Amino acid sequence: MHAYLQPETPPRRRRRWPWIVAGILVPVVAAGGVVWALRTEGSPEETADKYLSAWSDRNYAGMRALVADPPADFESRHKRFLTDLKVTEATFYRPKPTGIFPASAADNGGVVGFQAKLAGRRDWDYGGQLKLVERDGTWKVAWTPAAMHPLLKEGRSLRVVTEKGDLLQVLAADGTPVNTPDAPGSVQQLVEGIRQTFPDRFEAPNRSRIDLYQGAEVVRTVVQPGGNRPLKTTIDLKVHRAGADALDGVTKPASLVALRASTGEILAVVNKPGGFNRALLGKYPPGSTFKVVTASALVAGGVEPDRQVTCPAEQNIGGFPFHNAGFEDFGTLTFQDAFAHSCNTTFGEMSVASLGGGRLAEVARSFGFGTAITPGVPAVRAEFPDPKDDTDLASASIGQGRVLASPLNMASVAAAIASGAWIAPRLVTEESIPDAQRDNPHPLEPGVVAALRKLMPAVVTDGTAHAVRFPPGTAGKTGTAEYGSGKEPPAHSWFIGYQDDLAFAVIVEGGGAGSAVAAPIAARFLQKVAG
Repeated sequence: MHAYLQPETPPRRRRRWPWIVAGILVPVVAAGGVVWALRTEGSPEETADKYLSAWSDRNYAGMRALVADPPADFESRHKRFLTDLKVTEATFYRPKPTGIFPASAADNGGVVGFQAKLAGRRDWDYGGQLKLVERDGTWKVAWTPAAMHPLLKEGRSLRVVTEKGDLLQVLAADGTPVNTPDAPGSVQQLVEGIRQTFPDRFEAPNRSRIDLYQGAEVVRTVVQPGGNRPLKTTIDLKVHRAGADALDGVTKPASLVALRASTGEILAVVNKPGGFNRALLGKYPPGSTFKVVTASALVAGGVEPDRQVTCPAEQNIGGFPFHNAGFEDFGTLTFQDAFAHSCNTTFGEMSVASLGGGRLAEVARSFGFGTAITPGVPAVRAEFPDPKDDTDLASASIGQGRVLASPLNMASVAAAIASGAWIAPRLVTEESIPDAQRDNPHPLEPGVVAALRKLMPAVVTDGTAHAVRFPPGTAGKTGTAEYGSGKEPPAHSWFIGYQDDLAFAVIVEGGGAGSAVAAPIAARFLQKVAG
């Protein structure tokens, strides 16, 4: 008996019921057959986006149309909400969904999260939630006061409260307040300079907080008042005290400036007596301290430290007699020794023969001459006018003539050799300072830096400052800057230098020889910093 296979019955084609557009009717199989059910239009997210957009536009009528059962005072409640918070601008939006398959509000009880960004008396960002429900075939907002902010319910409100703020605190680098009556006088002088630069920061601000109220009673503070952010400086009080102690006993007007060479941060600014910030605002001929710049130009032009040069007691340059201090004649010696002994005749003659005014001016600019100084307090720029003739160039090469600089300017010259780049000095750490003055060092030629790091220590070990007891590793340059007229004109006493990452400049107005007056002050300063 053969078994015959029955032909396979073709599968029945399943019938696809179309959506009824606009009517949103869908077929539902029930016990009694097929019935039609109304499907909710759109999604909770779409309704929430429309609601939040209308809220951002303060389109309260548009918001009301999206609410299931809006209260009669719906519009006035929202206006009062923004008024109580002193809001000038408000934006409400739904954050972008995260994850590959973000959760649907329809599957989350109809809850949609949103973000609010308020600007006004007290800027404030917060997160909230909207509850969406199905109503008449669409998604609607089930509104309660919590839809404005999660802490709100009937009888509660959020309000901005304004109070007078504290005065600005000015801080040293270690966080110690320095705009106080017990701060050192020179530091208080700096604070006044900062006040002049940033006057708005010193006005007592109005501080605003946001409180939650139940009727007229405060429930709690929701947003704390914003404080007046302290203004931090780079002043190192230990270094500053060392500078003040080093000037103790000096009877003539004097100043000392110290920098962190690698960053340009001003660590100490000492003026004695007070009243005038000569350290930052004084303009003086830098005298032989400028030979650091001139030597850099000569080295960049090919002069080696061991090159043989001559140093006569007096030299006629451009029809004008130049002489060394005390008319000392050093004969033939190395360029390094000529720098160490501060030979005016050598530098004047070599500058005219090898440099020219344009080249020396270019190198001077690489050390900050002619650059505006904006450390956060008023400060002058160093000046190097273009030399008019050979005599003017020779005078400029030894820091005389029309060359002018402040102690801060010359401290930054010493710092450039220590760090390998000229960095604009700065005192205020966090305010807006031009890009040219912030994080923009001007590197010096490596060969120049290497040579000057030999020349400047030689001043201390074998040159004009060899009689002064400096701590090991000190490099520097003396300066005796003549001013006025006469056969023996008065002179300012200078010494600039560095030890490790600490660069400094000292000036004593009318003090005379740099080796006799300013150099010992610098040595005391370094000893006190170390102690």
